[in-house]
Amino acid sequence: MSTIQSLTGELSIEDLGHTLIHEHLRTRDERVVAQFPHLYDVEEEVALAVEQVKAAKERGVQTIFDPTVMGLDRDVRFMKRIADETGMQIIAATGIYTFHYLPTRFVANDIDFMAKQFVRDIEVGVQNTSIRAGFLKCATDIQGVTPDVEKVIRAVAWAHHQTGVPIMTHSHPASETGLKQIAIFKEEGVPLNNVLIGHCGDTDNLDYIERVIDSGAFIGMDRYGITRVLSTEKRNQTVIELVIRGYANRMFLSQDYCCTTDFHKPEAAKRAHYPDWSMTFLMDKVIPTLKENGVSAKHIQMMMVENVKSWISIN
Repeated sequence: MSTIQSLTGELSIEDLGHTLIHEHLRTRDERVVAQFPHLYDVEEEVALAVEQVKAAKERGVQTIFDPTVMGLDRDVRFMKRIADETGMQIIAATGIYTFHYLPTRFVANDIDFMAKQFVRDIEVGVQNTSIRAGFLKCATDIQGVTPDVEKVIRAVAWAHHQTGVPIMTHSHPASETGLKQIAIFKEEGVPLNNVLIGHCGDTDNLDYIERVIDSGAFIGMDRYGITRVLSTEKRNQTVIELVIRGYANRMFLSQDYCCTTDFHKPEAAKRAHYPDWSMTFLMDKVIPTLKENGVSAKHIQMMMVENVKSWISIN
């Protein structure tokens, strides 16, 4: 693939530029939104997203991949509003975010039924719009590869084969679920250079990370600012060591930032838990620190610009 679909149309992968590979304009529990809409203020959510995206753009970011899918209340109309108001190139995803169970409609139907919905999002449009998804998303957390989770992973693989778009995952390094995802993708014949195993930066276990990389997949060091699992200092040490070992061409840097999220309401709660977490922390603090410790501008260019083109491309 030499192009990818954004919220505002098709982009050449050569025009993606400096990319944040894993950020969320908004995450919510769609069940709560549907039943108790009074708990949400859309204009506040728009304002907070616009503020963060504009700040990232001012620091040279040209493209954001937003892996918000079913399970996180994906809303491409909301997302496009942010893209229009900021001028940022934003790529939407399709897939399902679940750690355990699926809704009845997907339980009652087979893998092919699910895959067809993902393909429709990619080839026709998301949520009865003409906005097309540009990549696929699935998740496996501490619960492991449950039957429903496995169904999603295989449906994502099938949709990849039909469309060629790349795959991003949510993984749980402490239980090595990235390797379990890779095993299923291998069974399904997915080229692993089109797979990004997300959240590998949640561990400093270099043996595990190298096993993921050695499979041929990319890794996401993509939760900078979230210190619950690992401190920023340890995340930096891991990235620096991986660069030393020659893996800059297999890594992405990002923050998994959520401009608003159900996990932290009101907004002040987010600041209390993670004072550094933002869509600009990487550029303001992390990258300067990495450079001070031997990570070159060429390495940063690789992780922030070049790798995304390799991940998307079909060889």
